[in-house]
Amino acid sequence: MNSIITAIVLAIIGQPAPVFVAKDVKGAEVSLADQKGKVVVLEWVNFGCPFVKKHYSGGNLPKLQETYTGKDVVWISICSNKKDNPRYLDDAGLAERAEKEGWKGTHLINDANGKLGRMYGAKVTPQLFIIDEKGVLVYDGAIDSKATTKVADIATADPLFKNALDAVLAGEEVTGAKNKPYGCGVKY
Repeated sequence: MNSIITAIVLAIIGQPAPVFVAKDVKGAEVSLADQKGKVVVLEWVNFGCPFVKKHYSGGNLPKLQETYTGKDVVWISICSNKKDNPRYLDDAGLAERAEKEGWKGTHLINDANGKLGRMYGAKVTPQLFIIDEKGVLVYDGAIDSKATTKVADIATADPLFKNALDAVLAGEEVTGAKNKPYGCGVKY
């Protein structure tokens, strides 16, 4: 008898973010519940994706990571490539690749079983989520408004994610809290 497994997305804008505990690539335990009182960014990443490459090779994501972690934002990057995917990297390989790409986040998690990705309904890389200091999911969507792989387009795109994160840090309501992210499909 074949079983069909249905993924239940638990992440809903305006509701408490689904909590999780996972090990990062350095073996440190990362608990979302322990981040209460802090703003948290969840970034789905696959360094082989041309849309992710656009934002890393152009320096956009590393700059955002450095800027906002400097403002006490906890930045958790998550790679949900399953082990039989050709782009899968083990923890050491993922850490090495992230360093090569200029990654400056707080934690990097290898979600090879896809548990976190399914919990949040992550569909593409890059896809970004923002959780406010009360633990409420306040943003789910694209990094910007130009769904291209051209680095030059970053400068003229509407920085949807940055605008949302700035609003959260200013204690303001996020406009466009749910929008369609673009990128490469997450490989569950």
